[in-house]
Amino acid sequence: MSLQPLKLSSYTVRQLMELDACTRCGECIAWCPTFAENRQELTHPLGKIARLRDWIVRHYGLRARLFGRRPVGEEELGEYTRGVYACTLCARCREVCPVHIDTRPLWIAMREQLAELGRLPPALATLQGNITRSQNIAGEDNAGRIGWSANLPDQPARPAGQSAGLVYFVGCVSAFYPQAYAIPQSLAQIFQVLGLDLATLASDEWCCGFPLIIAGLGREATALAKHNVAAVRALGAHTVVTTCPSCLHTWRRTYPTIIGEPLGFRVLHASELLAELAEAGQLPLGPYPHVVTYHDPCDLGRTSGIYEAPRQLLRAIPGLELREMRDSRQLALCCGGGGDVETGDPTLTAAVARRRLLQAQETGADAIVSACQQCKRTLTAAVRREKARLRVLDVVEVVWQAMQAAG
Repeated sequence: MSLQPLKLSSYTVRQLMELDACTRCGECIAWCPTFAENRQELTHPLGKIARLRDWIVRHYGLRARLFGRRPVGEEELGEYTRGVYACTLCARCREVCPVHIDTRPLWIAMREQLAELGRLPPALATLQGNITRSQNIAGEDNAGRIGWSANLPDQPARPAGQSAGLVYFVGCVSAFYPQAYAIPQSLAQIFQVLGLDLATLASDEWCCGFPLIIAGLGREATALAKHNVAAVRALGAHTVVTTCPSCLHTWRRTYPTIIGEPLGFRVLHASELLAELAEAGQLPLGPYPHVVTYHDPCDLGRTSGIYEAPRQLLRAIPGLELREMRDSRQLALCCGGGGDVETGDPTLTAAVARRRLLQAQETGADAIVSACQQCKRTLTAAVRREKARLRVLDVVEVVWQAMQAAG
């Protein structure tokens, strides 16, 4: 921005109107989880909008046309970049905005603008390189995607050339981070017990592209999307199921736009599919005598609108008591693990996670249950740092334990 004209190609007309529509009421500030921790003005929504709007006026306003453009200094550009990438994209601000600004896509557009100007943070450039080279966020051999299933009696990976009705898109976190292995292991065993055939893409599964999209590198997700859709279509699948809310959102909302046509099959989060089975009386659920609280993942709740399916599953389990946290559903507090923030500022992620942990402890529950592998990783780390007496589980793990109790 300091060395070249201010480019606005990453913004839609609606978004430019939203910048102008902001009334500067400041309602969003109190609800921003990262600003609550770092207290930097350009982290909260109002600060980012005000700064960008000021630059637009300086470049395109009447004074700029009469007297010339005022350059943007390197220091203020750097401060703005840090603020934009400190956002977890939790979209809590959208829920409280009195003029209904759709903030999450706006923050991603800001990142696209910065990426175009060469301001991508180094940590995200490394992430970009990992996905480009290895098709996964870990930068490891993609053949390792089925490592989580090594100890299962029946591995769900299906060789190429065979058909499969139900495909499990595992996601990078569950595939490459052992802390999350129990989630795909639980889902696979649930379907084995039910006698339902569950296939994976194995090494043919590539990163869904979500980390690139939210980093401001959406164009680079095109090849990933086309590959993954083609791989599922080759198996003739009627349903794709995922335990990752970010993968779900990308498949369900973004992929049809990228490929320019409907997918031709259903895409469901595991909690949705299991809730359907529970409602049909097909899940044998035994007693699970525990008090739990449910943490709404941002990309499952606010981004995808799925709040009830995980709760429906938990309420269907005999002996389980569900207690809600102070902030839940549309206003649920982020775990801190979204928006690629952990990649660039793990300290900030840890601070947000601690705040959520405190809310969980207030309920008196003995376990935090979520429906996202990244939420599980982030909250588990918080529990360990604070030495809290709480377990962190995914809803799929709880269902599997209840099924085991059923005998």
